[in-house]
Amino acid sequence: MTDSSPSQSGPDSDRRTAERLIPAWLAEAARHEPRTARDTEQEWRDGQLSGDAARELAHWVTARVTDTAFNEDEGPTRDGPATITVADKEAVHRWLRSQGHDV
Repeated sequence: MTDSSPSQSGPDSDRRTAERLIPAWLAEAARHEPRTARDTEQEWRDGQLSGDAARELAHWVTARVTDTAFNEDEGPTRDGPATITVADKEAVHRWLRSQGHDV
């Protein structure tokens, strides 16, 4: 993995990326599993995601990468509640690992 902007990488940047994307993840989860989303949101507020929640977040952010440098005819569009880049996905994965999760 190469990051073209190493000065913007780091624990604080990773945390900010997670804080930006977790609300979008929880909002989407609430549409499908409201109770689980509420419980997970409480875990988030308490500063402790369960292993299951961490894995779900890792899968979600990977599946929602929307900025892949494809053009409109070749790939994903940026429609949705958050733009998620490959770098954002990596930042969330690093943040989860820094929280002790195996992702």
